[in-house]
Amino acid sequence: MANFNDKFMDDEKFYLVDGKENNDKWTRDILSFNREDRVNSPSHYTQGTQEAIDIIEEAIDAAPSVKDGMLQAQVLKYLLRMWHKDNPAQDSRKALWYLNRLVDSLN
Repeated sequence: MANFNDKFMDDEKFYLVDGKENNDKWTRDILSFNREDRVNSPSHYTQGTQEAIDIIEEAIDAAPSVKDGMLQAQVLKYLLRMWHKDNPAQDSRKALWYLNRLVDSLN
């Protein structure tokens, strides 16, 4: 039996190791997921022209403290990826939670 690590893509058709063509949506999704580097470049952080980490590092450079920079980074992280994950409402609530802590820290 073929596993999803033993496949290749050719002319936009996916083939399993046993040679049977399978181009249904489920298979394409699984193959796409397996090709994604979920540690070094997850898709929810690499949308657009810059990776989220680059935007965040640049944005927090002038933070008045490490704590404030960390809180700002968390706010940005959740806002930058919210449309690319499965629960934008939850990500926006998390961003707000960190933003409230940042506001309290600045006061």
